Amino acid sequence: MQSDIKIQVNNTKFLFINIIILTLLAFSSAAHAVTAITADRLIDGRSAELIKNAVVLVEGDRIIAIGDRSIIPPGVEVIELGDATILPGLINAHEHPLMYSDDYQAAHLATSSAYKGLMALAGMQRLLLAGWTGVRVMGDADIYYAVQDLRRAIDAGVFIGPRITGAAHYISITGGGGDINYLSAEQSIKADGLIVDGPEEIRKAIRNEIKYGSDWIKLLVTGAFQSVGDNPRNIAFSPEELKAAVEEANRHGVPVAAHAHATEGIKQAVAAGVRSIEHGTYIDDEAIKMMVKQGTYLIPTVYMGDYYAQGDKLRAQDKNDDYMTHGRGEFLSAIGRAHKAGVKVVVGLDLGAGSVDPSVYVREMAMFVEAGISPMDAIQAGTRVAAELLGWDDRLGIIETGMLADIIAVPGNPLTDMSALERVSMVMIGGKLIKRPGQPSSLAGLLPASGE
Repeated sequence: MQSDIKIQVNNTKFLFINIIILTLLAFSSAAHAVTAITADRLIDGRSAELIKNAVVLVEGDRIIAIGDRSIIPPGVEVIELGDATILPGLINAHEHPLMYSDDYQAAHLATSSAYKGLMALAGMQRLLLAGWTGVRVMGDADIYYAVQDLRRAIDAGVFIGPRITGAAHYISITGGGGDINYLSAEQSIKADGLIVDGPEEIRKAIRNEIKYGSDWIKLLVTGAFQSVGDNPRNIAFSPEELKAAVEEANRHGVPVAAHAHATEGIKQAVAAGVRSIEHGTYIDDEAIKMMVKQGTYLIPTVYMGDYYAQGDKLRAQDKNDDYMTHGRGEFLSAIGRAHKAGVKVVVGLDLGAGSVDPSVYVREMAMFVEAGISPMDAIQAGTRVAAELLGWDDRLGIIETGMLADIIAVPGNPLTDMSALERVSMVMIGGKLIKRPGQPSSLAGLLPASGE
């Protein structure tokens, strides 16, 4: 009898709580527009399993509730997605918005900073419509700071675009991956990267980067694959230069990302205290152990090799061809080992947003699966783990009450078919719905009127 009374009391309490929640939501919807998004599946970015028959309620720029249909207040807009999966907005942790051509060094010489900025705006908006609501810029082929101006214009609401963080330039040694090494000595040119030699030049370059709005520092610690005249297996900066760079950035509270392919270059960068290794092509098990101990993130940008293998797209095509013949398989194996060992692997593409179909960007996650990472972990590498890398995890990367409403949806189940991520059907950023199923995508009508 007492047990029956307890059950009745608990049921009454549960009903009372639900009534309170629904009353508050109904009151809230009267004051501010509430939108309910429903789908057969939800990947929240944190859980290891799908959540079935999910409802996400959004008010303003925030997620206010997650549950089933019982939480939908009367009279609110309901976006019925059906056989689809809701996910957090994707985060691309390695991007070059100003690179609008595969032969980016020649394009750098041929066009102005303003032109690159306009091409970058178009590319960033295409990325947003493809589901990428956050972007970390890892330096760009630009003399000035067009990408900082692009971010400022988006933040001010002049244009709709992804959330942007990152470095304005990549910092390189003379003759390194950020220098232009295929013109004669008689030519007077400015390279696509910041060219520095020695600790003092490095310190000054870092101070300038921060002065003009960089919130990351990008160092080309080794040679590169896409540039002419350098070798990705060679180490560029000395240990003294690396130490000076990380110390200077740390003094200003700015993290360092290290472009590093060569094995020893990876180890030197990790030992110096960088926050992330970009690429890591020739990483070995010792470097993996170092990264686990230091908590260093790995952004392998592995799909880039496959992308550039499709035809002669690069002036330095021979280096990519050699990687595809001799290095691809081992690199995929190393990525899988790194993830299994506990390295925090993050999605980043290293492709120029102005020249690439944005739907292919999610193929990086499919490559992670090929490397032995589970589909769920691969998706979280482009959502929650990426947000942690960027320091955005207090507001982005997961679908949870109180978080910013950066939400996308894809048809079907991406855990059984990763290509579903290439067919994004809905995009919301900060509570603004910019793409919905069955309607043309449009960024019009989402900006404040002049004078507001």
